[in-house]
Amino acid sequence: MVTLASITLVGPLAIHAFLPVMPVVKDVFGISDAMGGLMFSVSLFVVAFSTLVYGSLSDRYGRRPVLLAGLILFIIGSGVAAVASSVSSLVTARIIQALGAGCSVGLTRAIARDAYGADGLVKVIAYLSMAYTLGPMTAPLFGGMLVDAGGWRSVFWFATIAGVVIAASAYRVLHETHPRAAVPQQHSHFLRDYAQLFSHLRFAAFVLQSGFSSATFFAMGAAAAFLMKNYLGRSATEFGLYFMLFPIGFLVGSLLSSRLSQRVPIETMVLAGSLLNFIAVAAQSAIVLAGHVTPLVLFVPGFLITFGQGIALPNAQVGTLRVIPNLAGTAAGVGVFCQMFLGAVFVQIYSALSDGTPNPMLVTVGIASILTLGAGVIPFILKKRAAAIQS
Repeated sequence: MVTLASITLVGPLAIHAFLPVMPVVKDVFGISDAMGGLMFSVSLFVVAFSTLVYGSLSDRYGRRPVLLAGLILFIIGSGVAAVASSVSSLVTARIIQALGAGCSVGLTRAIARDAYGADGLVKVIAYLSMAYTLGPMTAPLFGGMLVDAGGWRSVFWFATIAGVVIAASAYRVLHETHPRAAVPQQHSHFLRDYAQLFSHLRFAAFVLQSGFSSATFFAMGAAAAFLMKNYLGRSATEFGLYFMLFPIGFLVGSLLSSRLSQRVPIETMVLAGSLLNFIAVAAQSAIVLAGHVTPLVLFVPGFLITFGQGIALPNAQVGTLRVIPNLAGTAAGVGVFCQMFLGAVFVQIYSALSDGTPNPMLVTVGIASILTLGAGVIPFILKKRAAAIQS
């Protein structure tokens, strides 16, 4: 369990640690806000698509070899980024780093299902989610401190060293958890597996809710990085300190989710998290439009958004894994794909609209929160409808 928790930190090292680096790299290389946003969102896109591949490959060839291959790619990409001398080389390194990081979250969920079974899976995934929050909690803070103390390259050297330690631990501790009997003798086509999963409206709703709620978070985090430095004139370290409110919210929400597991239906928990997401964004929009923009106005709603995400996400993940148990690895991969892909899409939307004011952030996260609520309502309605039919 400790090793699985450490592996979940790889994703935040590739994604969240770059947030305080973005404004600095923009100044060093003389690039636009859109290009700076692309350097961040490219990691989300690559993690999203690679997660799909990792999940499907792990269902066929086992979790351990696929996981170790991903960790090696992460180390290589981090090292190349640390010595990059141009925008193109840095983007290439970020792609390699993200390609490796794609192995982390989806495979740890699949391994957890293999090792701990379906009973109590909400609690196990909630604990893994709480461990995952240590990455977003510490990565921007350490990233900001490293940027201020040793320059932007030190962030990637830190990621390289951490990757080596995590990979060594995984190699020594983790054994294969995917039973050989569960591996299909005749491999079905990847696209057929995805079509089979998405034929279930319940599955589609759960993964889209996770994806749009993550999009709300990523877009707000990227916007806050630029607004803190360029609009409010704050340092990278100060951004990292305020950013801790995001993962703390997720940590508290995940803890509550673990306490309520097996007592409150997962559909109710997903709907509750979606409603909180929408309310937080609406409140932030009202305050900003009234003319008040401070760090707390940026980050307190972020705390509420991630608190709702912590309530909903473990339950939505379990909902996706239960649809077709034999495709648990693929389902976990699709779930992470939607989180990262939709997060990247909305970061790019914000970057394209960015004009130095908070207004583009309000538009972007507002759309994401409405879609989160729409997707979160669907499983709740389906459950009520099924209960009515049975009665």
